[in-house]
Amino acid sequence: MKVQMFTVGELLTNCYVVGCEQTGEALIIDPGFDDGSEAEKIFSFIKEKSFSLKFILNTHGHPDHTCGNGIVKEKFNVPILIHEFDASMLSERGKRVADFLGFRISSPKPDMLLHDGDIVKFGKITLRVMHTPGHTRGGISFIGDKEVFTGDTLFFGSIGRTDFPDSSEPDMRASLRRLATLPDHFIVYPGHGPITTIGEEKRSNPFLQDL
Repeated sequence: MKVQMFTVGELLTNCYVVGCEQTGEALIIDPGFDDGSEAEKIFSFIKEKSFSLKFILNTHGHPDHTCGNGIVKEKFNVPILIHEFDASMLSERGKRVADFLGFRISSPKPDMLLHDGDIVKFGKITLRVMHTPGHTRGGISFIGDKEVFTGDTLFFGSIGRTDFPDSSEPDMRASLRRLATLPDHFIVYPGHGPITTIGEEKRSNPFLQDL
């Protein structure tokens, strides 16, 4: 598995291109860019690696993670996948939120809805969907063989905010407990901030130590 992180947008969102180096199939997680130059940098990387993009995955529906969905879909004609509980954020409601927050563009509607335990396959790689609500009702993490893409659930030394209308502190605590059951060596690719590991967060993240 080849993972390349790009930090995009005013909120410094981590957008990931994940590719199967054996087959060339790839996907993009959280394309939170609304700037053409940022998009072109990512598209150039995909072309350089000769990747064939198969999916757009959203860890949740906030516009700093989804506003580039349309740019990617127009370029590669691939489906957008998001958890069913956040699907409404990729609609007229989501466009209003994006406009309010100053994002110049918003996402088209999703093509496929994900649920806890679903499998996303590309090339020889499998990612399992873990429903990790708290930051949003439909927050999800994508679990590989030795890595997890946690969106805005788990960060290096911190967690996602739970003071939004669709947030829930009890749900967040339950989601963190689920993530903490992953092996310590698992690499954590968060929605913002530096890459870390499950073991490091269990040792030093106060939000996991409080569980």
